[in-house]
Amino acid sequence: MNVSLPVSQGNRLMYREALSDQLRQVEREFVGGERRLAELEARLFELKRSGEDMTAIDAELENLRNEQSRLEQDRQLLLSRLQP
Repeated sequence: MNVSLPVSQGNRLMYREALSDQLRQVEREFVGGERRLAELEARLFELKRSGEDMTAIDAELENLRNEQSRLEQDRQLLLSRLQP
């Protein structure tokens, strides 16, 4: 995530608004990812119960968990930059 620091007081509001917009986007993506994780975990349970191959779902879950971790890091960074 590359957000530069404001140069003057006049830019502070625009900077904070840009950070807030980015934070909203990251949070939307995170919520969507959590929903998808729940769907995949339910599908994994069904596959496991029926004895089917779970390889593809396991790989997708791992990728999604990694993406969720990255989004959480981005979220924390944005929140820290929004602190006064």
